[in-house]
Amino acid sequence: MAKGVGAVTLFFSTIATAETVYEPVGTIRPAMEPPNDAVDVDVLVVGAGISGIYQLYRALEEGFTAQLIEAGSGVGGTWYWNRYPGAQFDSESYTYAYLFSEELFDEWEWHELFAHQPEIERYLNHVVDKFDLRRHIQFNARVTSAVYDEASGTWDVTDGNGTPIRARFLVAATGVLSIPFFPEVPGRDNFRGEQHHTGLWPAKSVDFNGKHVGVLGTGSSGVQIVPVIADVVASLTVYQRTPNWCTPLNNSPITDAEQASLRADFASIRDTLNTSVAGFLHEPHDRATFDDSEEERRAFYEKMWSSPGFSKLTSNYTDVLMDETANAEWCEFVAEKVRSLVDDPTVAEMLIPKDHRFGEKRPPFVTDYYETFNRANASLVDLKATPIKRITEQGIETANGVRELDMIVWATGFDFGTGALNRMGIRGLDGLALEEHWADGPTTFLGVQTAGFPNLFFPGGPHAAAGNNPRYNGDQVEFITETLIYARDHGFDTIEVSPEAEDTWTAMVDKWAKQPPSFTEKSYYFGTNVPEKPTRYLLNAGGRPKLFREIARVRDTDYQAFKLSRSA
Repeated sequence: MAKGVGAVTLFFSTIATAETVYEPVGTIRPAMEPPNDAVDVDVLVVGAGISGIYQLYRALEEGFTAQLIEAGSGVGGTWYWNRYPGAQFDSESYTYAYLFSEELFDEWEWHELFAHQPEIERYLNHVVDKFDLRRHIQFNARVTSAVYDEASGTWDVTDGNGTPIRARFLVAATGVLSIPFFPEVPGRDNFRGEQHHTGLWPAKSVDFNGKHVGVLGTGSSGVQIVPVIADVVASLTVYQRTPNWCTPLNNSPITDAEQASLRADFASIRDTLNTSVAGFLHEPHDRATFDDSEEERRAFYEKMWSSPGFSKLTSNYTDVLMDETANAEWCEFVAEKVRSLVDDPTVAEMLIPKDHRFGEKRPPFVTDYYETFNRANASLVDLKATPIKRITEQGIETANGVRELDMIVWATGFDFGTGALNRMGIRGLDGLALEEHWADGPTTFLGVQTAGFPNLFFPGGPHAAAGNNPRYNGDQVEFITETLIYARDHGFDTIEVSPEAEDTWTAMVDKWAKQPPSFTEKSYYFGTNVPEKPTRYLLNAGGRPKLFREIARVRDTDYQAFKLSRSA
């Protein structure tokens, strides 16, 4: 990616929308019967991200009346709000995109193997216009209340504008990275300069040129923004609490020949992505670490280092996440790479994790991140050695004194998994608050429903993907749609998961979350980055295979996991 003031400015151009309105490729069937007088819409979707857009499309395609409401002024979800410099995919672009239309796949040409935010946003606007979905979307409508009415079996939803909507089914596709987290640092409101969170970035251009900038956080967002702004700021101070095992993203343009190959292989690509364990095209390796000689291992590690994105997890030695000795050898290889890239040995050691193994946290993928610390204007602050005392009017005060800043970038992550759902004012049977029901952590069935909240679904939420998100979340959207069709075809309009099914699924998640290979409680996937949040695993520890098996069982038993009924 090009560097300099121009490159940074390009990231903050006006929100792009497709210039051409396309006729729909697929046929979206009209409602099979007029809407029930008791409801404004059959299916109300909340959130215009990847999953919400797909849920809207599928509901309309199957003849339901449907509407989507979105808090932002445009589509994109995560890719609307996270528009900071350097924001981009770390799943290959064409594996993250929709697969329901071969024509859509053929006509959209991704420019990069790992697309940046502006291109992602343009793509999602193109999808919405191509399939004539925009007229079903209401923007600038953040849900403030969603109350279940047991008598009618409907949801009464209100947005921040006071607009009421009554829906038969409520699908909260609010995502897991929707609520930016700010650490409790005294004095944050006192700072007189600019402050921005990477997850709530302004649409207008942010000018870094000649500024003294502090970046707090070195997770996926922090390591993306740091190298992009480093050559235009006067000074860059990176505040690091704990380092991560960062490895190269290895982005590249997609050539014309590669585009042609992708089009020709669409059917195979779609089938692989729809069935593979992690939702990637990466080929798994065929052997364990110590099946190879030391020389062969070194050569293979070099191959992994140069491989794209998540293949370092999915195509590495089969035991690298299971065997401590194997993992330690790979970690030492990565540590050697860091030492070779960073000139100052002290800084290099600060950037090498000492508190977790590779894969125990989500590993970020980087471009020129380590090399940034060789710049004269860049410095690294170890917050374990010199904790932040407070934010002052002029900058950030640590145990070593105050560093004056013009801008603070909070790359401090999110209230992952349950953050958005717990803030929507959701009230189920007998007025039960969702946040109360989940006071000890989320309990779900298939990561799509929770007991006591009939006709509420939340694809892409807690107990969702442990892989390529759109592929897994799309599985959930398909299952939700099939369930709605089953209920309609059998004369039901109320769908509630049984407590027994919820307990069984949640017990599986909790059990397998403690088994290798898995993330540990050092990861935000357990919610441990947010003070006082219950420590519970927030992904599906059984993965996609377990999801597929359970969905098949539900189908085979005529949806007995759910209590299906007809409202009064």
